[in-house]
Amino acid sequence: MITIKNLKKSYGKNEVLKGINLTINEGDIYAFVGSNGAGKTTTIKSMLGILPFDSGDVLYDDLSIKTDGLKIKEELAYIPDNPDIYEHLTGLEYLNFIADMYETSEEYRNKKIKEYAKELEIDTKLNDKIGSYSHGMKQKIVIISALIHDPKVIIMDEPFVGLDPISTHTLKEIMKKLTKEGKIIFFSTHVLDVAEKLCNKIAIIKNGKIIAEGSMKELTKNSSLEDIFLELVSNE
Repeated sequence: MITIKNLKKSYGKNEVLKGINLTINEGDIYAFVGSNGAGKTTTIKSMLGILPFDSGDVLYDDLSIKTDGLKIKEELAYIPDNPDIYEHLTGLEYLNFIADMYETSEEYRNKKIKEYAKELEIDTKLNDKIGSYSHGMKQKIVIISALIHDPKVIIMDEPFVGLDPISTHTLKEIMKKLTKEGKIIFFSTHVLDVAEKLCNKIAIIKNGKIIAEGSMKELTKNSSLEDIFLELVSNE
């Protein structure tokens, strides 16, 4: 379980996060939506320990990201919105580099690389230099690299950007499978119809504050997520 407690972050006088409180449970596919500049990426980077925050805490079960970050990150995966990876390596070299950092066994990594590369239709390109890849191909390599150490928590920032429709569908199926195994998936997105169909939980953020959160079914029982989102961000 992830518990975000009264998370606050400012840049000078600009208060970006104004007391974020969320609980994300095992098996959740949790959507985090909001307009540009609402605080989504700041929240995610604070959750990951990439960005220091002013007050509050982020707990993974009973461990704090502030004091137990290294231990938490052993079972954590992050897929950023921009796949900025080593272009002089081949796709396979990069995946093995990441697997080495997590001390993933050769047998397990080979199995997962083969499985995910085939599903995402990049298996024939693994020996090519990453510098020759399109944005979507780089995104696929980042996705595989995030999953090959069998993380318990996967946090993503706009994971579908750059993916073609087939790969988008494949990633959604992978996400469903992982959460059925008890993993946690928390991701930001602007694609509201994907969030509505895929996720069981949602939080909407505006100007650094959570303005709605909870079950997707409860939130959208009388309307579409797009209509709810537009109404909330316009009226709040």
